[in-house]
Amino acid sequence: MRCGTVEVPLDYAAPAKGTITLALARIPASDRARRLGSLLLNFGGPGSPGVAGLAADPKAFATLGERYDLVAFDPRGVGRSGPISCGGSQQTEQEPGGEDAAAQLAALRAVARRCELASGPVLPYVGTVNVSRDMDVMRRVLGDRKLNYLGFSYGTRLGAVYAAQFPRDTGRMVLDGVDTLTEPLAEQALVSARGQQRALERFLAWCTHQKGCVYGTNVRSAKEEVGALVARLDREPLVGHDGSFVTGQDAAASISLALYAKSMWPALADALAMAERDGDPVGLMQLGGPAAPSDSRHEGAGRAAGPVPVPADNGEAALVAVNCADDPDRSNDRATPGAVERELAALEGEFLQASKIFGPSQLRTVLACYGRPAGTDFIRKIDHPGAPRMLLIGTRGDPATPYEWTEETAKRLGSAVVVDYKGDGHTGYAASPCVREYADRFLIDGRLPSGTRSCPAGE
Repeated sequence: MRCGTVEVPLDYAAPAKGTITLALARIPASDRARRLGSLLLNFGGPGSPGVAGLAADPKAFATLGERYDLVAFDPRGVGRSGPISCGGSQQTEQEPGGEDAAAQLAALRAVARRCELASGPVLPYVGTVNVSRDMDVMRRVLGDRKLNYLGFSYGTRLGAVYAAQFPRDTGRMVLDGVDTLTEPLAEQALVSARGQQRALERFLAWCTHQKGCVYGTNVRSAKEEVGALVARLDREPLVGHDGSFVTGQDAAASISLALYAKSMWPALADALAMAERDGDPVGLMQLGGPAAPSDSRHEGAGRAAGPVPVPADNGEAALVAVNCADDPDRSNDRATPGAVERELAALEGEFLQASKIFGPSQLRTVLACYGRPAGTDFIRKIDHPGAPRMLLIGTRGDPATPYEWTEETAKRLGSAVVVDYKGDGHTGYAASPCVREYADRFLIDGRLPSGTRSCPAGE
């Protein structure tokens, strides 16, 4: 793997403001005689460093790596590309529904101010629209006439925005685990809670057919018992031998992380058994728990090593900053305590109806952008931009990017072929040989079927 940098304008509307240096990495195609050019990769986020992602698992793309130079990058504000920070944490001492609304609002604005002070000049210029412009600079620097691209989860939003801004420069594009382009943050959080609940119920249907499942053989009662566990731990956390503890919301976070890959289901079943039978939190903590970086919709970010110091909270800080930069709905400086109280009260019942387990944590994300300026409306206006046909992959049991978002985004793009993967977990490329064959065939040979195709679960 070869590492390098590229300089791009900090502000594309005012290039005189200066530049930012982005980190990228390339693994040259192994079959140089039949090389097709570069394939740009984004593994998700927002907030995930692409250079570290490519270094971690290049063999997953071995077939593509024969014909393409595999190229990954740290988006602006992430990893080694001008990393932003909030001085340690995004957390406030107040939780929605806990302290009064005035205290919540003051705390959220204090966090936003802390982010401004700790991040330097790049913070106002993060966001998907600017990162997609950076990708076009990379395309030209790499010497490619068209951008060939494989994006996962948040990377699908990035790919769709690129196709909308640069339709004539869009090459072969595959988007796996498709994000929404149209829904405001509150609606995204609600749909995500429903998706997580569906994924949990699919896990419980599996567990109750396994020997020794702690919840027996009845899916309905299993669902009630998991809900009761989370509620019980919120009242009285589970304390380990070393003094560490797990609350109900910590348990919900661990369960959510384990639902990202079906290979994690046996470990999740064991962790729940340890908690229920032995009162031992260690299994849930080993799944990831509260310290694992995630936003419940998208992958969390690892901490990148290297010459550029990367703050420990960079992944979390970038995740919130990008999502807020992409959301045009708020004029947050005019928010009042009364408005906060009314918004939470109006939404709470719907979120709990979607999922008593995941609804409360998703409701908290609704407040993430208070204290920050409203974002761009470009993404929500994407409508048949005229890009060439591309391949979209949706997974029926996906806990992070529900399948309905694949269908919605396909309609918005107007030039998409959908692969309907009937399996479980977040994204399909790594999990399904059928999905991988469709994606590789298109990226390498340009062959793309018409209409919607399906891939079975359980391969």
